[in-house]
Amino acid sequence: MPEVNHIKKMRNEKSLSINEISRRTGFSWETVKKYADEDHLPSENLSKKGGMMYEGKWGEIVSDWLLEDYALKKKLRRNNKIIYQQLKNLNFPGSYRTVCNYIAEWRDKLMEDGETFKEEFDRLTHPPAEAQIDFGTTEVIQDGKAKDIHCLVMSLPYSNGGYTVPLPGENQQCFLVGLKALFTQFGRVPRKLRIDNLAAAVVRARGKHGDTIFTESFLKFASHYGFEPQACNARKGNEKGHVENKVGYVRYNFFTPSPVIRDLDHLQEMLTQKSMEDHKRKHYKKGEPIQNLIKEEKKYCLALPESDYPVFKKDNVSANKYGEVLIDGTAIHIPTSYHYSQLYLITYWDSYKVVSPNGEVLGEGPRPYMNKSRELPWLFVLGMWRRKPRSVSHSRYFPYLPGRIANYLSIDSPAIQKDRIEWLISQIVTYSMNEINEQFYELLPSKDNSTLQSESHPYEVNWNIYDSLRPTNSLDEGAATIHE
Repeated sequence: MPEVNHIKKMRNEKSLSINEISRRTGFSWETVKKYADEDHLPSENLSKKGGMMYEGKWGEIVSDWLLEDYALKKKLRRNNKIIYQQLKNLNFPGSYRTVCNYIAEWRDKLMEDGETFKEEFDRLTHPPAEAQIDFGTTEVIQDGKAKDIHCLVMSLPYSNGGYTVPLPGENQQCFLVGLKALFTQFGRVPRKLRIDNLAAAVVRARGKHGDTIFTESFLKFASHYGFEPQACNARKGNEKGHVENKVGYVRYNFFTPSPVIRDLDHLQEMLTQKSMEDHKRKHYKKGEPIQNLIKEEKKYCLALPESDYPVFKKDNVSANKYGEVLIDGTAIHIPTSYHYSQLYLITYWDSYKVVSPNGEVLGEGPRPYMNKSRELPWLFVLGMWRRKPRSVSHSRYFPYLPGRIANYLSIDSPAIQKDRIEWLISQIVTYSMNEINEQFYELLPSKDNSTLQSESHPYEVNWNIYDSLRPTNSLDEGAATIHE
């Protein structure tokens, strides 16, 4: 820029010719002419992005998914691999790298993230027969509602193997039953088990007051199975970093999007199948299939004990004047319980029973948290769909719709689809999505005043044919999408 200003000054203030300026500066005649007599104004040089992610529908689909996911907790969001796999199901012609580049650019433009500093840790060595244990909370869909599942994950750092058990809570009964199931899946018992300072196993963490103190029940359990429990130092999660990474791996690869399940047994079958498939891949450093390394590691582990270890908790309780006993913070009516001044409450991981001093079972049933669930944010989701009707079929929430409603929204006309979404919004304020599905015929507007008349809507559904061919829930479809 200084040379340009110098040329203009010689031309305008000293009135030198182009030839003279060229001779003095050494620049060519064309260059001097360009900078001396022409204006050089700044311009907006905007480069328009090209390619399938910007010119076709694919970029919009990915953007919709990312916006949907960022309304959720981070652990429920889809990673790049899952987004790419779902795009391939929609016949996406591009590569995985194309998707990654687009997502990185999208996040760079729309997401603000401050710099974080990573603490440097020494790399730990992992001999065989040592395992790490930790809980991770995930989400599933059961009976059209969202449920939080506490997955107990056991990782084997030597082989990079991992096993998962879904549980309804993180109390001591769930923890010990989960360990039993993990050992059964593995077929052996690790010699050492490293855990975080879980309340289900640790009374007091290691600190200035002394070493870790484990609960008596956990020590009895460890003695029965023969493993040595090892607790991490306080605020030193890197000491069990392998299992923390494994929890994240399970969450992002097995639970994203949230799977549709019938019950915990159904979920366990799915997780077992996923683990078996995952063990076929090669170890990231050793190059051997993980299943081969697990087989080798088992040689160093302990055999399962012959006798089963019963897991339960026994407490002394009493009923109030209404005949109610407090179980997991919930008052439950137990018939004839007010006749006794003292009762025994026996809790298992999934159920309870109340026993009189004479040994009579007065009441039993599932623990309150077994039925704990929450409605999906359908009002928010339907609002998004109303703004973008074309996003319905590839939304993460579409597989969670009950059967009739899913078919009701599966229509090619955006205008009709938008009308139907608006009708659902008007109903979801009063009814749950399952109630709308069950009472669909009663809630659907009549032909006289409805915008859904068959004359106006040539793609109207013949519900009699539909109901005779297909069940009224999307469980099988949801399960099918999980295994893809």
